[in-house]
Amino acid sequence: MKNYHETRLAYDERRNLLWKTLCESYFQRLVGPADCVLELGAGYGHFINHIRCERRIAVDAWCGMAEHLQPGVEAHVCSVTELGMIEDESVDFAFASNLFEHLTQAEFAQTLEGLRAKLKRGGTLNILQPNYRFAYREYFDDYTHVAVYSDRSLADFLSVNGFEVKECHARFLPLTIKSRMPVSAALIRLYLAMPVKPMGKQMLLRAVPRDRATALGGFHPYASKPEAHRDQE
Repeated sequence: MKNYHETRLAYDERRNLLWKTLCESYFQRLVGPADCVLELGAGYGHFINHIRCERRIAVDAWCGMAEHLQPGVEAHVCSVTELGMIEDESVDFAFASNLFEHLTQAEFAQTLEGLRAKLKRGGTLNILQPNYRFAYREYFDDYTHVAVYSDRSLADFLSVNGFEVKECHARFLPLTIKSRMPVSAALIRLYLAMPVKPMGKQMLLRAVPRDRATALGGFHPYASKPEAHRDQE
């Protein structure tokens, strides 16, 4: 019997190119060379393999994850709700792409509680996932989606679970690489530079634990946008 990674999320080299370009052209500037980066729901390791820092940690319940990770990436095959193997206050940059729509709200809240303990002072939680406001037609094409979030409801959920949203990009990326449009590094860089994002159906939110937000007055020192920011719609 086939599993999720053989049907809905089979390996696709275009996805690797996408994440290589996203890391080089956007996310790397938010990560310092001495940082510790944690990816939740790492899957094929497309993000964590391409980010450059001192320590890289990947967590996913999928038993096939480890074989796709580069040497040097720490692999933990377990639920993202179980972060006890990671030292408290050790993570500078936590990242989750297309993950939390697959979890119940109780599981999401439990994950956030665990992350609060693992993030350093100045550490950030960075979430990229479908925005239901713009992806409602396709949202449940993935049969494993169990929770619905827009940029507004996700920001509220983070708030009631102890995080303060510092950036909210309601339209950050198109929903999927599964289209007739070519996937190229040049086109991805062009799209990232556009002030208006046509077909943008994935959102990006960046947040910090609220008890540290006031003291910090902003973001990690490598972030280029220290002030609160919300895309206008």
